[in-house]
Amino acid sequence: MIKKWWHTSVIYQIYPKSFKAGRPDTSIGDLKGVIQKLDYIKRLGADVIWLCPVYQSPQIDNGYDISDYYSISPEYGTMEDFEQLIEACKNRGIRLIMDLVVNHTSDQHHWFQQALQAKDNPFRDYYIWRDPIKGGVPNELQSNFGGAAWKWHAETDQYYLHFYSDAQPDLNWSNQKLRHDIYDMMNFWIDKGVSGFRMDVIDLIGKDPDHQIKENGPMLHPYLQEMYEHTFGSHDLLTVGETWGATPENAPLYSDPERQELSMVFQFEHLQLDKIPGKQRWDVQPLVLTELKRVLNTWQTALHSNGWNSLFWNNHDLPRIVSRWGNDQEFRVESAKMLATLLHGMQGTPYIYQGEEIGMTNAAYASLADYKDIETQNIYRERIKKGFSHEQTMAAIRLKARDNARTPMQWNRDRHAGFSDATPWMKLNENHEDINVEQALHDPDSIFYHYQALIALRKKHDVLVYGSFRLILEQHEQVFAYERHFQGKTLVVVCNFYEQPVSIVFPGAEKRIILSSNYKDSSVELEDVYLRPYEAIMYLEKRGESGNED
Repeated sequence: MIKKWWHTSVIYQIYPKSFKAGRPDTSIGDLKGVIQKLDYIKRLGADVIWLCPVYQSPQIDNGYDISDYYSISPEYGTMEDFEQLIEACKNRGIRLIMDLVVNHTSDQHHWFQQALQAKDNPFRDYYIWRDPIKGGVPNELQSNFGGAAWKWHAETDQYYLHFYSDAQPDLNWSNQKLRHDIYDMMNFWIDKGVSGFRMDVIDLIGKDPDHQIKENGPMLHPYLQEMYEHTFGSHDLLTVGETWGATPENAPLYSDPERQELSMVFQFEHLQLDKIPGKQRWDVQPLVLTELKRVLNTWQTALHSNGWNSLFWNNHDLPRIVSRWGNDQEFRVESAKMLATLLHGMQGTPYIYQGEEIGMTNAAYASLADYKDIETQNIYRERIKKGFSHEQTMAAIRLKARDNARTPMQWNRDRHAGFSDATPWMKLNENHEDINVEQALHDPDSIFYHYQALIALRKKHDVLVYGSFRLILEQHEQVFAYERHFQGKTLVVVCNFYEQPVSIVFPGAEKRIILSSNYKDSSVELEDVYLRPYEAIMYLEKRGESGNED
């Protein structure tokens, strides 16, 4: 494998609206706020920032509805602020990748405003329009935000396609001029100094709506290869695609370097395991650990030599992992560290979502009004219509709503958590007085320092970056354990995934050292190990009597 800079990198995702208000009298985060907290990210050890959209937008979907790809939205600052951010990152050895949202635009984008004028307008074909069928929608395609994916436009007697809000019309990638307009825009930001792109729902750009194909359409990979050729292919950039339809079988099509498409993809198979099959993600079931092991093992082995994995538990669209699969009460610290150890020991590029490194939890708001996300509001109405009770619906929202990830970052225990002097745009999590950055930095045993240590280990040990993966204790219902092997070194990761203590027996090498543990006195013995609640240990095979690795 040809070594790339992003193989050893750790990426910190920033949702700017909820990160830090650089102007203390404002209610939302902005670019100046990001600049103010770069030293914190540097201290953590992350060396890449993924910045969620800061483009001009009416904010129907918190910036994922872009009305001008070439402008910074005023609430986040100015283009000068963005250029200062790039420079400030560079001065700290931090790279920045931008969110690329090119499956759809805002309905306020001038392309769509022109497309609305007439069927023969030159921009009409930048979007997807269809005539009604029997006086109704063209077909049964559904929006990911609920309801039909078709919106009627009476003035021109046609429907347009939108896989998200009807204020987010889908772009027509079969139009060559549109594609090259997008490539020009990407090159504009590359010239500004960005180090790559996270590509929002990129597997939808090859859609075939007439055959009701959303993901992995027949032209998806030719489009990505064309994009590579005209934009980032001539630069040493990181590109990661959000691909909800990716499988271990088709993922190498995206990330095999020989194919000249993307660096890596986000796959979500592991994060759908608590969804009842055939139901919406709001219909949940308990996680079965052996299924999680099966899925992650498959991805680790499938991409080992012909692709690259993204490693993540959290992002702006997902609930907080410590509330989802950990224990956000009595064992919040232990379970958050366990989940971090389990993930960071695998092969791939780890992503840390803001607040994950201090163990931020789901918000569990009492009132629907406190949930700001358009998806949450739509789903509430849809499920009530289907007969779910208010209590059932709110329970699902508290567990799975995207808003759980979007509560303001908890910097300290002050009234507004150090986010701003003004009342934040979204209600704070009530536990910010106990869970915050200031507290974490003053506690040498905090979750923050555990993440910091895991990041440092990845940069020191090649076995963490390039080692092969072998699942062990495959059928154990409580322990997730695996080995990594590289150039004569063996790394072993053993995690008790639950709060019940457990003893395990399996053979290991005679001499090992502990690289990482979430308990101070974990056992160095491998043959008979007693694991306390959520205990997670990372061992490295010793070399010689001294125990030195090198």
